[in-house]
Amino acid sequence: MSSQDVPPHDLQRIIDAPFPERVKLACQNWAYASPNRPAEMALYWIKYFFVLIGLWAFWCSFNADYPGFSQVSQWAFTHDAFKKAVVWSMCWELFGFGCGWGPMNARYDKWFGGIRHFARVGTIKMPLFRGVPGIGGDTRNLLDVVFYLLSQLFLLRVLISPEVTPGLLFPCFLLVALNGVLDKTLFLVARYEHYWVAMGAMIFAAANDLWISGVMLVWSFIWIFAAVSKWNRHFPSVIMVMMNNGPFFPKALKHSLFERYPDDLRPSQFARRVAAFGHVSEFAIPFLLLLGAQTGHTGLLLAGCILFTGFHSFIGLNNPAGMPVEWNILMIYGGWALFWFHPETSVLEMTQAPVLLGAMLFSLLVVPLYGNFVPARVSFLPSMRYYAGNWAYNVWLFRKNGAAKKLDRLVKSGKLVLDQLEELVPDETTFKFAKTMMMSSRFLHLEGRPLLEALPVAVDDIEEYDWVDGEVMGGTILGWNFGDGHLNGPQMLRAIQPICGFEDGELRIISVESQPLFGPTMHWRVYDAASGMVAEGQTTIADYEGHQPWPEGEVAEALLGGGTRSA
Repeated sequence: MSSQDVPPHDLQRIIDAPFPERVKLACQNWAYASPNRPAEMALYWIKYFFVLIGLWAFWCSFNADYPGFSQVSQWAFTHDAFKKAVVWSMCWELFGFGCGWGPMNARYDKWFGGIRHFARVGTIKMPLFRGVPGIGGDTRNLLDVVFYLLSQLFLLRVLISPEVTPGLLFPCFLLVALNGVLDKTLFLVARYEHYWVAMGAMIFAAANDLWISGVMLVWSFIWIFAAVSKWNRHFPSVIMVMMNNGPFFPKALKHSLFERYPDDLRPSQFARRVAAFGHVSEFAIPFLLLLGAQTGHTGLLLAGCILFTGFHSFIGLNNPAGMPVEWNILMIYGGWALFWFHPETSVLEMTQAPVLLGAMLFSLLVVPLYGNFVPARVSFLPSMRYYAGNWAYNVWLFRKNGAAKKLDRLVKSGKLVLDQLEELVPDETTFKFAKTMMMSSRFLHLEGRPLLEALPVAVDDIEEYDWVDGEVMGGTILGWNFGDGHLNGPQMLRAIQPICGFEDGELRIISVESQPLFGPTMHWRVYDAASGMVAEGQTTIADYEGHQPWPEGEVAEALLGGGTRSA
């Protein structure tokens, strides 16, 4: 092997290479060295410890009988401290400081949307009842802004109160639901499947602290369905990508994540074993905790607590895509606060409130079960398919005739990521290389293999188009992104096309749906902004487990205009 074929490859060589070779070289460069450095990632942990947790501690200082900051053991695990942790987590996300924040989420200028988008008239939204006068428009009006700001104000009112009561929580609970009708995005930002359902238990099961049992159910089902969703072929590639990205995973071991670096970048046996261990561990967590609480076995409880602490710490330290570190921190804190500090509480006590239990089980059991088997109908968040590598996603392809500039007609809180990069990087070569590297993560995951079938039928010549991932498009246009391909695909295109007016062939979107639980295929569609759906197909994932992440053979030829493939 010549030195030219060993990463890191020269930047000019990468950007001059034909698209299929360019993807291969980019993937190899990424595998050679993660772009994340421990010193840079430490800045994020300053945000978590000193801002997120620090402000939570400040909110707790308003609690009745607060003993002073130094007496952490006396205030940090009280009922009101836990309730404020949930309320603050919701408020934090709705402000835009959580998932989808900062450079790790391709937000360079500005670092977040959130309130800058949601509190601005004219921005794009996703109404639940599109077309209904007053509430069903594709752009935000004064009513949307007022209800969003009211929600934040009521959440802040809870945080500065001496006691968290059902009366204080109910307006917050109601406003989250109303905002979800006005804009589905906000319902997902508020993490309805977690924070909102837990808040419901705090409101409707407040008597005799029955809410503790209800919130235990929330935590338990999250672990269970997050584990269920990992019953797939995709999770090993998630571990491979995440640990190579991880700034604290030893660099000397990173190449062991790949089958045969740098020529075979499929997950190695080592990556598969880590994935299997993580899968089994996540399943074990709730059962250890519930069995320990039910039997009074302190050893089982402690084992469960240590397991979930290690599990979520491992995720947080390895730079997960989307950076949901705040959520992992809450899962750790909540696990200890609920199960370790209340071993006398049983989830079976919820049978005392059968109506509430039924409503919670619908959200915690029926919705995620349906969402796993019929993912096209349910967002990945209500389905609790958090980090399984099996997500719906979209790729936006803009013709290189300035088509993307039409997005400037939208009211939005930030520029298109390509425009942000162009202003930040020092020269054109680095800019073109950065654009290429943005594709590598999507290809390296097994879920990216449908693109090998969809790309050749989406465009005649890929070199005539700029590639932008739907994730960062959602962050720009909707003010938030966290892996929900249902938000940043055809629905979003339908909302912006009347404003942007893309002509035929100027914008193509490849929309790939998740693989159903135990199903064999991933369904994909190709949309043209002007003419609608132009192609669709089904990719059998098992056929691509042995395939490299980059286009080869007939696919590579077709992408360069040397052939055609039918859907």
